[in-house]
Amino acid sequence: MNEGKLVFAQLLQHLPLTTFRRCVARYQGNRKIKSFSCLDQFLCMAFAQLTYRESLRDIEACLRAQQPKLYHMGFRSVVARNTLANANTVRDWRIYADFAQSLIGIARQLYADEPFGVDLKESVYALDTTTIDLCLSVFPWAPFRTTKAAVKLHTLLDLRGNIPSFIHISDGKMHEVNILDQLFPEPGAFYVMDRGFLDFERLFRFHQAGSFFVIRGKSNLQVQRRYSHPVDRTTGLICDQTVVLTGFYSAKEYQAPLRRIRFKDPVTEKTLVFLTNNFTLPAITITELYRCRWQVELFFKWIKQHLRIKTFFGTSENAVKTQIWIAISVYVLVAIVKKRLHIEASLYEMLQILSLTTFEKIPLNQLLAKTVTDDIDNIFDKQLFLFD
Repeated sequence: MNEGKLVFAQLLQHLPLTTFRRCVARYQGNRKIKSFSCLDQFLCMAFAQLTYRESLRDIEACLRAQQPKLYHMGFRSVVARNTLANANTVRDWRIYADFAQSLIGIARQLYADEPFGVDLKESVYALDTTTIDLCLSVFPWAPFRTTKAAVKLHTLLDLRGNIPSFIHISDGKMHEVNILDQLFPEPGAFYVMDRGFLDFERLFRFHQAGSFFVIRGKSNLQVQRRYSHPVDRTTGLICDQTVVLTGFYSAKEYQAPLRRIRFKDPVTEKTLVFLTNNFTLPAITITELYRCRWQVELFFKWIKQHLRIKTFFGTSENAVKTQIWIAISVYVLVAIVKKRLHIEASLYEMLQILSLTTFEKIPLNQLLAKTVTDDIDNIFDKQLFLFD
């Protein structure tokens, strides 16, 4: 007797499949295909992400071992590694990129009121880039250095919920500052960036759009002080100044005043200089905003550790981008499930549980609500010590 749905099928209930079909139709993904549709391809790759599969052969062996359950998981075709490899190579990666963006839109609405450490009503984004190293002889389409290949993941992270609102995948040679040309500034929003994105011509476009930026200044920055504002030095602040650029090119590219804040980190004792076009927030709040930028670094570290985006099932550009975008879709899907079902477990704990229970028939909310974090802590409290 069939009681309940498989855990994998319950996850699929949170996917907007109508939107997925529109994405497939937009790029004619199922054109001249008799079996193994784009949805079957997506399900195979999502299964690989959730269960940490190592290769196409690994995916095929695991799914064929559960052949009677595949129909109830959503599959409508037999899974073969050659068919999956061909689909990853041929079918347009933009199908899965557009679908991931639709999931991101759903997740951002769910996490719109999520706190992130600074009391602000406006949207706050952290922009950064991470590099995924590849072998040049295997991935010649992604040159990075003379003997090395790589792809870069340019990410604009919404700090409310750590949901990526914009992602661009490029080869290793693209400089991170060029990604600013592809962003559409949101009026009133804050963009927090490292000094690798310091380009005054591009930043002035953000200023004209009514957006605010917080960015670290470089050591050779040429400015002239106009005003100095009082600061509380006990907080680590050294100065809060209104300045204008005096460099030959920078003065032409950015003609408006800037705010320069010098801050000494009490932990590392490093002196940091921040530039911003916001003159209303307290200086200490600006430093706290930049500290929150570290969340995008943690996001990169998290997805590299817990998603399959460092080793790839295909070597073509289309296969690599397809795998990355489906991995992002899985990350956002788990975040959506966490919010909709009010799960207190972390995304890491949820992925670990889902990786072992994909073929089980347990209600998803009951499965994910049973976390063992407290029990593990209690076990370690009773652990004997070999050394004092």
